Order: sequence, then structure tokens, then C-alpha cells
Amino acid sequence: MVTWWCAVVVGVLAGALGVIVLRRRFPSLDLEGDTRGLWMRRGIGWSLLVCGAFSVAPTSFRLRGWEIDPLRVHAARGEEARLTVVLSDRPKAVFSAGFAGKQAGAHSAVVTGEVRHARAGGSQVSSTGSVLLLVPANGWADLLPGQEVQAEGQLAPGDTAVAVLRVRGPPEGVTPAPVWQQVAESMRAGLRRAAADVLGPESAGLLPALVVGDTSALPHRVVEEFRTAGMSHLLAVSGANLAIVGVATLLLLRALRVGPRWCAAGSGVMLVGFVVLAGPEPSVLRAAVMGGVGLLALIIGRERSALPALAASVIVLVLHDPAMSMNIGFVLSVLATGALVLVAAKWSRCLTGRGMPRLIAEALAVPAAAHLATAPVVAGMSGKVSLVAIGANLLAAPVVAPATVLGLLAALAAGGVPWLAEWFVWSAGPELYWMVTVGRHAAAIPGAAMDWPAGWWGGMLLAVVLVAAVLVLRRRRWRVLVLAMIAGLLVVLVPVKVLAPGWPPSGWSSVACDVGQGDAVVLATDEPGRAILVDTGPDPGAVAGCLDRLGVDRIPLVILSHLHADHVGGLSAVLAEHSVGAVAVGSGRLPVWAWRQVRSEAERTQVPVLWLTVGQRLDWPGLTVEVLGPGHVDTRQEGEASGTEINNASVVLRATTRSGRVLLTGDVEISAQTDLLDAGADLKADILKVPHHGSRYIVPEFLDAVRPRIALISVGAGNRYGHPNPGTLSRLASKGATVLRTDQDGDVAVVGELLVVRRGEPRGPPK
Repeated sequence: MVTWWCAVVVGVLAGALGVIVLRRRFPSLDLEGDTRGLWMRRGIGWSLLVCGAFSVAPTSFRLRGWEIDPLRVHAARGEEARLTVVLSDRPKAVFSAGFAGKQAGAHSAVVTGEVRHARAGGSQVSSTGSVLLLVPANGWADLLPGQEVQAEGQLAPGDTAVAVLRVRGPPEGVTPAPVWQQVAESMRAGLRRAAADVLGPESAGLLPALVVGDTSALPHRVVEEFRTAGMSHLLAVSGANLAIVGVATLLLLRALRVGPRWCAAGSGVMLVGFVVLAGPEPSVLRAAVMGGVGLLALIIGRERSALPALAASVIVLVLHDPAMSMNIGFVLSVLATGALVLVAAKWSRCLTGRGMPRLIAEALAVPAAAHLATAPVVAGMSGKVSLVAIGANLLAAPVVAPATVLGLLAALAAGGVPWLAEWFVWSAGPELYWMVTVGRHAAAIPGAAMDWPAGWWGGMLLAVVLVAAVLVLRRRRWRVLVLAMIAGLLVVLVPVKVLAPGWPPSGWSSVACDVGQGDAVVLATDEPGRAILVDTGPDPGAVAGCLDRLGVDRIPLVILSHLHADHVGGLSAVLAEHSVGAVAVGSGRLPVWAWRQVRSEAERTQVPVLWLTVGQRLDWPGLTVEVLGPGHVDTRQEGEASGTEINNASVVLRATTRSGRVLLTGDVEISAQTDLLDAGADLKADILKVPHHGSRYIVPEFLDAVRPRIALISVGAGNRYGHPNPGTLSRLASKGATVLRTDQDGDVAVVGELLVVRRGEPRGPPK
């Protein structure tokens, strides 16, 4: 385990080495005469000596203080505590997928703070460490750095913080935020308002994320698509943002014929202001310190100091806060910047020397170098390697800078001149739309992201592979061989994976889409590209991807079996991206939030909402749908209902397709199943969409009445609900049914005479 004395050992060794360098002569350092060699030797020696001294003190003191903090003992016991803390950053929302009556979205947040007073285990605790607060979004989301709050909850051990406090209630004793933080928040709020008034939901959410890292209004679907496409760095403020704003400031000042020193001063003011506006993110602090060193170099006439500036910024920040070295954002920022300084410039010169135009060479070299340098860390963290990241970033790169600058101008103008802010936002609209489009299409490419071992050894493995690849490609003979192998693989894989992927299978009649822990079933008509959709899953991206893979663009009717989140969450994408005739619901109107959401989304896209009743029959060419349930009618539009009550109000459908009868059961549980049996409904079907993701609440007599030959279970991989139930699987198998699960088989299609085709790319566990 790395502990405080490691910092002491490293500091002593560095200091000793610095003294040796200063006292001894090294001919290898005399590159251009004694004077230059002397200055280099002194620079190296004093750098080692100073860094070693700071490693001994104060870095080791900070580490020891963290290790012996009294609050850690109480955290290890999981005791209740009441803390008074000063917030260090803005609360960051934590997205959770919707299920049952829980709406998808950011219901909780995380925020760090410095302890001022602590009481745990019934006694006062002397602690001044940093804690991580897991808090409800409600009441905490609008707090700002510098505010002092009191919070009560349960302690747990932390990694880089002395403890984690799980807070259940709102903050208490909140003090006002510093004036500069209030001004910065008013600018961010103005940017959000202007974007929401002018742009569509996706572009409006992307602009604040691009400019200040505010993803609170960004649809989760866009976040997932950017992650798959290797563009997620655009959603977090980093050194790239500061570089864009800094270059724009320098160009403006140079255009006004301002001298180098005043340019540096103006850029320095901009740098401080942007850090306050964006927040003290580790990557922003790294860029700010590096920018400060660069501005100092500009003032003293040493502009070509990018690498020393990067090294100085890393040393200063890590010595100040050793925990920053474990921050993923900081590590990615340093690696990407180092790659741009050391690798991208050489690759660009190499391409230019081979006849490629300079702008194109730089456009290729920059994303390639940054992606390859950060890929091992990303792979170890996410277990994925994006194969489209370089191309996606190459396409998006030209619009990032103008969109960022226009967004910043909108934030500056929002407080005093709202119409001007809206004009800036409107001007950024096409660029934002292009970025969303690039991310969406890149993520939709078959095999866009490849699975890779997660964890530190997975990252090390990819690093070894990349280093080996670079070394191999340096040799001409090996390079030709490798390129020939890649070309051969492309010749084999592209037709198999892209041009003729075997999906959708010809003549499919019904498909259970893999949408994670939720339901979405597509029923084909005899008209190509036209199908009925029953439920939309919990996530817009999942159901949209399934429909795209099937080539469905016209949906005469979307049927929502009931209004739980895992059945209605993807409705927005279906309505926005497809021609939909109507949305049909049953008698249930609860949960209230879901009913309001369905009506709002339908009204926004001008799609009518219909009500289904038992006995109703709907016909399309090659498809008939009959409504069998629910037997009881619940028209409550307010009030409370249990999850079981809402499940039992599910619309039960019997569809007649080219492959036979399909029974679609929503999430009906024991009571509703018994009602159907008592009513004498004809439940016989060739294909059963198993109720409630294969839960244990299934009546044996219900399965006897259905007698399915194929049982489809729509369920999420690694779900925490225990679905599907082993007993249910055993009962289905004992009835002679072939059981297919989306968590193991991916999208599942029924073709012709009950032939089953699996897509075989199931979605991973919920995040």
C-alpha cells in the first residue's frame, strides 16, 4: 500500500539525486558548450531538489494527515455522523435508469467538501479532511463551491477522501456562496435558458456541456452515444476548452495590436475567469496551471515551452493535492496533452513531408495521438475500446471550437443582453446538431466499440499492444505485412459485419428487442419498413437502435402496456425519429409523472393518444392485434398505486402474425393472470412474451393455458431484481417451451414457421 512514508522516500531520493547533479559534472549535458551544459545541469539539479523538498513537506504531511484522520475510524464502523463542510465543487448528477415507478434520471449527486466540524458516534471528532457526499439531487443540485452546509447521514470508507457520507435529507445551515461563484452560476443559468429557448433538447443540453461541463440537461442517450463513439471528452471541461478560449482571446488582442505582455495579461484574466465559470475540475486546473506557465514563458520570450509547462503543472498540482494523481479526468487530460506535444507534432510533420496538406495532416494526427494515448486508461475504466473514435473526432473537430466560443459568448451576454445570447446560441445550433449526428451515426456502426478486459491489467495489456504496434509499424517490411493483414481482415469482416450482417433476418414476424431491463416488442406487417411497437423500453437509445437495425421507419401504432419507466422510457426517441400514427394506452394513468410525460411527448410531436378496451381488434396487412385485458378498469389520474397494481393493469394483447399467435402480457402478475383465466380468455399462443421479465409471480395454470412453443424473456443483463426467476425458467422448460432471453441472446426474432434467430449482441449490465 502506498503511504505517507513513500512520499518521504521519494523526496529524499530526488533531493539526493539533485545534489549529486549539482555537484558533479556530466559531459553528456554539455550539448552546446560549457555554458549551456552548465545551465541544463543546474536546471535539472534544482528541479529535483525543489520537488524532493516539496514531496517531503508538505506532501507527506498531507498524506499522513489523511491516513490518521479520526473520521476514518468512524467511517470504517459505518456510524451515523453530522458534518459541517465547505463545498469544494458543484454537485455532479448521477444518472440512474428508470424501472417500474421510478423515473429515469439524475435522482442523486456527488459532491466533495472540506470538513469544518464533525460529530460521529455520539462524540465530537477533530477532522479537517476532505469527504465525499452522496446526496439527493433535490435540494443539493443548485449548491455552489464555497458554501458551508450541514449534512447528516451514514459514514463509509473512502478512497481519496477520508470518508464517504450517504446523506438522506436536504442540506441544513446553508451559507451564501461567494460573489464570484454567484456570478458564474448566473452566467451558466443564462446559457441554459438561452439554449433551451432556441435549440432542440439534445443540442440545448450539449451546449452547456461543451462550454462549462454542465450535463444536467443532456439526454442520457447522447451521453451513451458519445461514449461509444469515443467523443465523451467533449462533454467534460478540459484543457482543450481553455485552449480554445485562450487562443480566441489572444487572436482578438493581437487583432487590436496589443503587445505580447498585455496579451499575456489579458489571457491570464480570461484563464482565471474561465476556471471560475467552469469549476475547479482537475483537468481544468491542470490546463490553468499549464496556461499560466505558458503565459509566463510568453512574457519572458520563451514561447516554445509546452512540455515544460505540462510537467510544471502536473508537479505543482500533484504536490498540492496527491489525490489528484488518482483522478481519471486528470490522468486523461495529462496523457492527451502529452501526446499532442510529443507525438502529434511529429506525426503531422511526417505526413506533411509525404505530401499531405498541413491542415489535413494536423486534423489526422491530433485525434489519433490523443486517442491512442488515452485508450489504455479508457479501456481499463470502461472495458470498451472504441474503434470509431479517431474518425468520429476527426469529423466533429472542425465545429468544436466555433461552438465553444459562441457558447461562451452566449454565457457572457445572457445576463445583460438576452437577445444577443440567443443569437449566439442560434449561431451555434448547426455545429451542435452536427456533433450529435456524428456521435449517433458513429455509435450505430456495427462493432463501433469492442469489449476489452477491464481493470488496471486490461489497461496495461492495451498499452503493451499499442506500443508493440507502433514499434512494428516503424519497420517498412513489417508495416507492409501488417497493412496487408488489416486489409485482409477488412475484406472478410466488412461484408460479414456491415454489408451483410445477417440482421434483420428475412421474413421476420416479431422481434423482442434487447433494451436492457425493460420491454420492447416489434410486430411486422406485410409492408416493408412498417411495424407495430409494443412498449419502448427504459432507454431512448436502445429502442431506437433496435428499430434502426430492423429498418423500421413507419409505426402506425405504439402500444404502451402500462406506464412503468421500463416500458415508456424510450417513447421520446420513437416519436422523434419515426413516423408514428398514434400512441395507445390502457386504462391505467399511474404513475402520474409517466402519464404526464407520455401526453407531453405525444403533444410535442402532434401524435394522438388512443385508449384501448377489452375486445378491441386492430388490423393491418399481415397482422391482427386483439385486446384481451385488463379485465378491470382503473381510470385514476391522481393518487398512489403499488407496483403490483400498476403491473396488473397492463394491456394484454394477442397478435396473429405470419409465424402464428403471439401473447404479449406486459407485466401482469398473479391477480391479473387469474382474472384472464376466470374470464375464459383464449390464451393459447405459439409465442409467449413472458410476464414481468420472467419473475416468480406466474400462475402455473396460466402457462398451461398458453402452452407456448417459444418463450421470450425481455430482461437486462446483471439486473438486481433476480430476473428471470429460476423456478419460472424450470416451469417453462417443463412445458416444452424454448426459452430465449435478451440478456443472453440480444435481439431475438421469430421467422416463418417459428424459426428463431438471435442477434447475439446483448446489452451489458445497467450502469
